[in-house]
Amino acid sequence: MTALFVSDLHIDADRPHVLQGLNDLIEREAPSADALYILGDLVEVWIGDDDDSETAEAVRDALSRAARLCPLRIMHGNRDFLFGQRFARDVGGELIEDPHIAEIDGQRVLLTHGDALCTEDTAYQLARQLFRSEAWQKDILGKSLEERRELARQMRQESRRANANKPENIMDVTPHEVAALMRRTGCKTLIHGHTHRPGMHDVRLGDKVGTRYVLGDWDRCGWFIRFDKAPELACFPL
Repeated sequence: MTALFVSDLHIDADRPHVLQGLNDLIEREAPSADALYILGDLVEVWIGDDDDSETAEAVRDALSRAARLCPLRIMHGNRDFLFGQRFARDVGGELIEDPHIAEIDGQRVLLTHGDALCTEDTAYQLARQLFRSEAWQKDILGKSLEERRELARQMRQESRRANANKPENIMDVTPHEVAALMRRTGCKTLIHGHTHRPGMHDVRLGDKVGTRYVLGDWDRCGWFIRFDKAPELACFPL
């Protein structure tokens, strides 16, 4: 089995090269893949499945093309937590929970966006809890598209201000949380995104050693993992 993993594309109207990069990856890799996993933050912002913007339509078109080539599985990130079942049906994909355990080539692989592991950032964790709540989402989705677009603009500005003043270390995953989750799920391999710090790290799991693979964000380079017997972290120029 060959599986593909991406995260943190942050597709936006101001970054058309990223959407083109996704289309290129789909055309090149999806025909020979058994599954494509998107581990959160596919888009910079998602205001609801009724979004009729040009960018939203282009994202739907790209994912629909991918789903015709291989099974498509989508996880929420901290930017696209309003993806709903309508969106999944529109593109022919499946929404998966965070965390999620995938069976790949006989191996149990733990998948997560990664933000829930950044427990040192207590302010963010409180905001995450609010944004993932059913009541908050119901209230937001009850507003007009224009109201939601304005709210999304304000939230992006506030997020940039908040992150600019945070120490770098609290915006990375907490090592003991990583190890605890891997031990609890019995998985020796973890794949996540969110931190924008691509790499591969050993994780001590008692008398065993696991591996944490981190996907990078799509800016100058399109990061992805190709899993064929073992994960391979790679990137291509955008």
